[in-house]
Amino acid sequence: MTAGYGAGAVSTQRSGEPASPDLLRSAFRRHAAGVAVITARGARPVGFTATSLTSVAADPPMVSFGVSSSSSCWPVLSEAAHVGVHVLGEHQRELAATFARSGADRFAPPTSWAPGPEGVPLLDGVLAWLVCRVEARIPAGDHRIVVARVVTGDPAGAGRPLLYHQGGFHSLGPARD
Repeated sequence: MTAGYGAGAVSTQRSGEPASPDLLRSAFRRHAAGVAVITARGARPVGFTATSLTSVAADPPMVSFGVSSSSSCWPVLSEAAHVGVHVLGEHQRELAATFARSGADRFAPPTSWAPGPEGVPLLDGVLAWLVCRVEARIPAGDHRIVVARVVTGDPAGAGRPLLYHQGGFHSLGPARD
């Protein structure tokens, strides 16, 4: 194999670790991701912190996210017609941690929320929120990939995004001109 292009390229051969859950986790700890909270209406509202939120298409507007099929949220999400997608700001580390914590009462104070369109729980103070109609739930190993079409939303929240990197929540750092 040739590394690089053009004159001076060095011939190398690389080998890596065999595929495993630990390899994937280690590689993705190096990948900074935006932090979102996904919510849905059930007998009680459910929600979880997600770093897998992806824009799928602009026309029609669609997003996707992954959720563990063993998650306490999955039974509600597996039946939900609509979900809420919330982009968190750097001021919402504790909210992200609450929705990531197993067994937490995620909608109890100090979490501030209200029912939104389609009865979806909407969190206050986020950078942006979307209400989406679930289009597909695709099995993917021990997870499901949920594909959803945006119905309505509000991108007008103030602040800068919260990031997840190396197992923790982070800010972008000082703003530059």
